[in-house]
Amino acid sequence: MPETHAHRRHALRDQLRERELDAMLVTGLLNIRYLTGFTGSNAALVVHAADEPGTESRTVFCTDGRYLIQAEAQVPDLERVIDRPSDLALAERIGADAAGHRRVGFESQHVTVDGRDLLAAAVSEAELVRAPGLVEQLRLIKDETEIDALRMACAAADRALADLIAHGGLRPGRTELEVARELETRMLDHGAAGPSFETIIAAGANSAVPHHRPTDAVLAAGDLVKMDFGALVDGYHSDMTRTVVLGKAADWQREIYELVRASQAAGRAALAVDADVKAVDTAARKVIEDAGYGEQFLHGLGHGVGLEIHEAPALSQRGDGRIGAGMAVTVEPGVYLAGQGGVRIEDTLVVRPSTPELLTLTTKELVEV
Repeated sequence: MPETHAHRRHALRDQLRERELDAMLVTGLLNIRYLTGFTGSNAALVVHAADEPGTESRTVFCTDGRYLIQAEAQVPDLERVIDRPSDLALAERIGADAAGHRRVGFESQHVTVDGRDLLAAAVSEAELVRAPGLVEQLRLIKDETEIDALRMACAAADRALADLIAHGGLRPGRTELEVARELETRMLDHGAAGPSFETIIAAGANSAVPHHRPTDAVLAAGDLVKMDFGALVDGYHSDMTRTVVLGKAADWQREIYELVRASQAAGRAALAVDADVKAVDTAARKVIEDAGYGEQFLHGLGHGVGLEIHEAPALSQRGDGRIGAGMAVTVEPGVYLAGQGGVRIEDTLVVRPSTPELLTLTTKELVEV
């Protein structure tokens, strides 16, 4: 997709011009992937503000010899330099052209203090300017290519869970680890490159721990089983949580399940273009607080997803900003009763000008396995 990547680099140039930067040294690997398509483990990129799409004569990509052939295939539209360390190699090129590089931005969020000193020495007389988050700001709004990848990742997770249940994978006597491994394998069977993150399977009292890591704990009849998992497709992550009961649900389990489901519906309903991220969190949180369980909702409502499993925006009381069309986010309220059990229901959605597009399609009705 050279045209897509060229368009993204041009959008970054608009930001550079606004900040009076002549160029930007990009060193975050996910940001380099976003701007070029390169998926290797070592690279750097200089995006020059004066370039235009189709004539990017001063925008340069660098990696090392391990990725020579890969870089030719994935970054065919830019000058390619083979050197290491890649960031310093490009910084030295900048230093050799001081007249064309007076102010150079760098991703200070990805560079150590010592690394910054090395870069500053390499760029010589150019001014090295902190410019964190510029590419991440572009990544907030997903294009249709990204949304297609997210949609496929969510579908792989949906199908894996359906298979797990249909083939008896959720039953008393199995361990949390066994269920987690089978779910991850089934996501691979449905086209995932891997899991988005370490799969959470939490049974019984463990379901009251929001980010419980699966153990040899054995599933038992009557347990709540919370499953938080996702699939990785073309570098993009899905994220979904469903909570089921092994056998017939007790009254208290049904009560908190229906409460969380109502809260999740309220959060999804509040997810709209130009909504304040705090207000979206509040809409879902108020449902739980009004029922007397506010202290048992232990985290923010959701987060962005994309090339990272946790991206901006943060849907929480600590979040900042407004929702935009094209953002991909999760909505995942929960109620956690320590020592007893917990429920979380989570979807991945894409914000659209009218109604958000739901990407995770597994039922949110209470399932008794």
